[in-house]
Amino acid sequence: MAFKLRHTNRYREIAVALVRHGFGYVVEEMGLLSVLSLPRKWLRRKSSQPDGKTLGERIRLVLEELGPTFIKLGQLSSTREDLLPPEIIGELKKLQDRVPPFPMEEVRAILEEELGRPMDELFAEFGETPLAAASIGQVHKAVLLTGESVAVKVQRPLVDEIARLDLDILEDFAALAERRLDWAARYQIRTVVAELARSMREELDYSREGRNAERLARGAAVARDIRIPDVHWTHSTSKVLTLDYVGGITLGQPEQLRERGHDLKRTAERLVNVILRQVFVDGAFHADPHPGNVLVLPDGTLAFVDFGLVGRLDEELRDQLGQLLIALMRQDSAGVARSILRLGMVSEDRDTTALRRDLDLLREQYYDVPFAQMSLGKALGDLFALANRHRISMPTDLTLLGKTLLTVEGVAEALDPELSILKLAEPLGRKLLKDRLHPHQMQKRWWRRLTGYADTLISFPQQLSQLTKQLRTGQLKVEIGIPEIELLLRKLDQVSNRISISIVLLSFSIIMVGLIIASSVGNVPALVLHFPVIEIGSAVAGLMLLWLLYSIFKTGRF
Repeated sequence: MAFKLRHTNRYREIAVALVRHGFGYVVEEMGLLSVLSLPRKWLRRKSSQPDGKTLGERIRLVLEELGPTFIKLGQLSSTREDLLPPEIIGELKKLQDRVPPFPMEEVRAILEEELGRPMDELFAEFGETPLAAASIGQVHKAVLLTGESVAVKVQRPLVDEIARLDLDILEDFAALAERRLDWAARYQIRTVVAELARSMREELDYSREGRNAERLARGAAVARDIRIPDVHWTHSTSKVLTLDYVGGITLGQPEQLRERGHDLKRTAERLVNVILRQVFVDGAFHADPHPGNVLVLPDGTLAFVDFGLVGRLDEELRDQLGQLLIALMRQDSAGVARSILRLGMVSEDRDTTALRRDLDLLREQYYDVPFAQMSLGKALGDLFALANRHRISMPTDLTLLGKTLLTVEGVAEALDPELSILKLAEPLGRKLLKDRLHPHQMQKRWWRRLTGYADTLISFPQQLSQLTKQLRTGQLKVEIGIPEIELLLRKLDQVSNRISISIVLLSFSIIMVGLIIASSVGNVPALVLHFPVIEIGSAVAGLMLLWLLYSIFKTGRF
């Protein structure tokens, strides 16, 4: 692997962090010793030191040591329960952004450079103390010249350049790992890293976060129980995001909610209903609804903030999720299993026997369980665990949904321990079932499938032409897989050898018969170099016949 010279120091920092926390064998197997000024013996000694820490703990420590980009990637990875085992997911969820705010002078410089005007021409007031600070940016309260109170999110200096450098290095490492490590190739590490890098780059673009907020606001336009703050695009860029300021009490402050007269049970139900409506009706949902990102306004309305993670579900995926919800509601275990398989992309080389066995166990887990005791988040978590074992590739937004539902269930249960998310989802499930059987919806689904078939039919002549071209130029390759093909070929080879010997023996016998007849007619013994050909030939033919019979009897097959 040809390392980029300008990245050498960062390569070394990453490799040293891996060695320090017990991953020296990875550094060695990937051939990274060339970027370290460390003896090989020191490397092995450091990487093998017992510290009593689990694999998940050591991974978390590596990410924390390597800084904001890796911490954020770890946080994103904690949503991928279809890729990582629970013990690692649990440690990644502990990752926190522990970074101090950057000074006001730098905030001012970034705002003036991004928005192209001096601060006094942008804001009537600007709070110098940030409301919140994280690894990517920090938020300040301000007042526009027009009088609106706003929250201004400013990206940290150079964080974009640092993150892109780290992401480039990670993608290089992933490519190298797939070439050198079998497990990395088996789990398609390059694809996983590329997907996480894409999510990270999207979070670095505040313009995208603003569009996420507007997407959720469109879905909430007809609802009275949720508020999404408006985006002020005149004061927003890819590194600055300005939203309406929302003042309220976070869901993580239940005592204050009680003091202000809010019904915690009703608040929990409202949160669950909002998320379910976003998922199954709007097709876009807030994917990070932790207590600090959901505020309760004085009138009881919920307000969402921080739109860096927003999941999207297309109509087909929402339809499949609806069928899963209906199957859970009706306690239809077979329907649950069907929905699981339809939601995922099953690899062709999966172990179908083991997969079927695990699906049976999953069905038994939800069979005869009271509806109110079921957990929709846990059901999806079980799905991801099954997917991880059988390499079933799940859509990214679906894994994000699983994490979202688990978060919502945790927040709601903290407010109302007796709440059941599936019980609240029952009316929605019945509506989905009714809508699914409605003639208009059935016609819509049939038309969508018919359109897909029509596209296939229209493209058939072109595909046939390409196939003909490949046949004509000899470029068509046909691969046939047959179980135990080596054994079959060996048997065929044995059979062909015996047939060949039989043919040779038959030919030899015919020649000998000809010699015997010629010798009898001419009354002259058949001699070649004074050797009796007939007698020797008969002996050879007899030996060949005995060997052939012995080999046939030895196999036990006639």
